[in-house]
Amino acid sequence: MGLMEKLNLREMKARAKRTLGSRTGNRRLVAEARTEEAEAKLLKTQDEILDTVAEMRKEYGARRH
Repeated sequence: MGLMEKLNLREMKARAKRTLGSRTGNRRLVAEARTEEAEAKLLKTQDEILDTVAEMRKEYGARRH
């Protein structure tokens, strides 16, 4: 399982948790799930940025300092 699949799975688990919390009326669970969902989205964005930077470095021959 690749990194993107793990990140997508993490986001899906948070959505399921949020749905469960809203259906049971558990506001704390809903808030926790929103936090986990936001964290999953941030991690996915970070991975996409790192991939883009790596592609740019490869294309333009830039190296890390």
